[in-house]
Amino acid sequence: MAKQQVQDIGKKLWDLCNILRDDGITYHQYLTELSYLLFIKVANELDKEAHLPVGYYWQDYLNLKDAAGEKLLEFYQDALTAYSRHENKLVAAIYANASTYLRQAKHLEDLVTEFEKLNWYSVEKDQLGDLYEDLLERNASEVKSGAGQYFTPRPLIKAMVEVLNPTADMRIFDPASGTGGFLIAADQHIRVKNVAAFDALKELEQDAYLEKAMTGLELVPETYRLGLMNCFLHDLTGDESLGPLRNVNTLGGEANDFKEFDLILSNPPFGTKKGGGKSTRGDIAYNTSNKQLAFLQVIYHSLKEGGMAGVVLPDNVLFEGGLGRDVREELMGMCNLHTILRLPTGLFYAQGVKTNVLFFTRGQGDTGNTADTWVYDLRNEMPNFGKTSPFTFAHLKEFIAAYGDRPDGTAQRKEAKRFKKYSYTDIEKRGFNLDLSWMADDAAAEADEPEAPEVILDQIEAKFDEAATSIKALRAILGEES
Repeated sequence: MAKQQVQDIGKKLWDLCNILRDDGITYHQYLTELSYLLFIKVANELDKEAHLPVGYYWQDYLNLKDAAGEKLLEFYQDALTAYSRHENKLVAAIYANASTYLRQAKHLEDLVTEFEKLNWYSVEKDQLGDLYEDLLERNASEVKSGAGQYFTPRPLIKAMVEVLNPTADMRIFDPASGTGGFLIAADQHIRVKNVAAFDALKELEQDAYLEKAMTGLELVPETYRLGLMNCFLHDLTGDESLGPLRNVNTLGGEANDFKEFDLILSNPPFGTKKGGGKSTRGDIAYNTSNKQLAFLQVIYHSLKEGGMAGVVLPDNVLFEGGLGRDVREELMGMCNLHTILRLPTGLFYAQGVKTNVLFFTRGQGDTGNTADTWVYDLRNEMPNFGKTSPFTFAHLKEFIAAYGDRPDGTAQRKEAKRFKKYSYTDIEKRGFNLDLSWMADDAAAEADEPEAPEVILDQIEAKFDEAATSIKALRAILGEES
């Protein structure tokens, strides 16, 4: 099935959300509901229904589809409970604490009917993951869903994986795994770019690779559920194995033992820890409720000597004073912070923040590991990206070429319009402020140019989303204090 066919089926599945508008279901809730049904249908198509509890197969839904009254909806609610209690670990985890958002039996009947109409015979097994990724991306493109908090644009993930070049002998980690995008991309890169090395592994060693080489931690249960489903459809789990993902709080003490990784790829959550609490880990020197600064410390402390990392972080991490300055100084001492990629605006517009990727390698000691930091500016003199002007892998090709063919950032490099080198001394004089820019500020240059209406609407929606999130957080705090 060509990419266009995958997108066509993805669009048909996504358009079914219109059926549920009367139930007041959000896009994110619909994606969760869709995942429940999709797993059952995929098990049917792949002849893997033996892994589901007897009596709750896809055909059982079809048999009840045209029954009068609430029978199908009642059956579905019972099925979700049965799946959550099943002995199969993967099934039980995907449906853990599952409950349907549907309130009308007719809506479930319509969904089952439309699922059955789709031409599943055109979907090959290795393209099911692409289909699910298409759904995740559609969800992230809806500003109101707030999905940007866990969905990293796939072109960016692909570029980060490309320059860091993971191999089959590495232990790879994502402490904020979201829907598993980084781990899936790393696995696909290993199988395609390092296929000979992967195939050379004995069968038992390949099993060990699948079970131990990849590790992802995700705190939010609903997001963890989507990540499990995504890994399953990308063949990164066994039929009964949970694969690489764990429902664990990275900033809690239970995550202290996740250490000594060869490669870390991550997009930590933005914002502050709920209720203003701090990490309970014992390995963070600068304890803070700022989640990005806490995750950044976890990441460089979790690398083995010579281990590499690529981390997406918002602008405030580059210049925030106080503990922020201390964290950056420690980072540049313990690691070689060799590259910063300044990302275009619009990639995470639901949060309304500007972002960067920091690339660094853990040094031999705890000080003196950064000599120079190269900054690539992909932000200024770039289009405003959004739903109408998507960000693609092609926009990152010049950065990949400038980065060079050494994953640890030690390749010979040349300064250019977008690429500039700063010495450790230069950065130290700036108070370890890493907000380094030499190109004209687009915000000032475009001050007199009217924005396109769709861009303005995106920005307005983003502001409303931020306000709604702040109100919910305040309500939660007040609720805890009352």
